[in-house]
Amino acid sequence: MPRVLALIGLIAFTLLLAVPAIAHTPLCSCYDNGDGTITCEGGFSDGSSAAGVAIRVVDASGKVILEGKMNEDSEFTCDKPAGSYTVQFDAGPGHLVEVKGDDIVE
Repeated sequence: MPRVLALIGLIAFTLLLAVPAIAHTPLCSCYDNGDGTITCEGGFSDGSSAAGVAIRVVDASGKVILEGKMNEDSEFTCDKPAGSYTVQFDAGPGHLVEVKGDDIVE
């Protein structure tokens, strides 16, 4: 019986170690289309789609000026805001990526 319990404990420990290996990191990059719009592309490090992931554009004070979702191609296109802004790719707790407007170039 002690061997069975030890084996069960070893299996449980191994499974707990494997959980971080299946985690995925959110990724988002944005670029200026040169026509007054920006496009952001999102995804996850494990190759998962970002379709439906919330996108927010906030001004320098943190006020939301635009909200949307990634389309079926994991992309979001909108008019380029005037002034300072930040794009937030929000895939849930611990999965927020922010891209500052100053970093978005053609």
